[in-house]
Amino acid sequence: MDISDPITYTRIYDQHRRGVFLAALRVLGNEAQADDVVQDVFVKVWRKPAAFDSKRGELGSYLRMMARSRALDLWRESQSAGRATDRLKSYVSTNAGQHDDRPENVVERSEATDSVVTALRTLPESQREAVVLTYWGGLTAEEVARRAAVPLGTAKSRIRLGLAKLREEFGEGHLAISPS
Repeated sequence: MDISDPITYTRIYDQHRRGVFLAALRVLGNEAQADDVVQDVFVKVWRKPAAFDSKRGELGSYLRMMARSRALDLWRESQSAGRATDRLKSYVSTNAGQHDDRPENVVERSEATDSVVTALRTLPESQREAVVLTYWGGLTAEEVARRAAVPLGTAKSRIRLGLAKLREEFGEGHLAISPS
């Protein structure tokens, strides 16, 4: 079967679209997201038809497995974003009444924020991305690795090295960042 042939591809799409949609819907529980997964799966099949090996199994199973995998990725991303939002809300509510809004204190906080942003800009791009995604984006090292398409050990090293450089910049006592 030649998946790269438009007529064959159309037949495969018509035959398997519903199964792919249902596999994604079971994971996501959202029809719009499941439709997006269907599109992602069939675009991947169209772009790389050789990725399917009929010796390893049936095409329908392969497509449903791809849908489930993509749906799980989307679900994990939404869970991670939700955790980051929850942590930010918690931090804001905990610290909301703690700030003194006198002008000199507002300026001091602003200067501290500027110092952190400036220090982050001195990091290599890969380390900056890893630190920001981990500590302010709420992603785990594994999620950072997957997002950057690098091994887990590389992602952990980037986070560790980036934090070490920031500690050098601010001194050990000034950088008290702890992810949840």
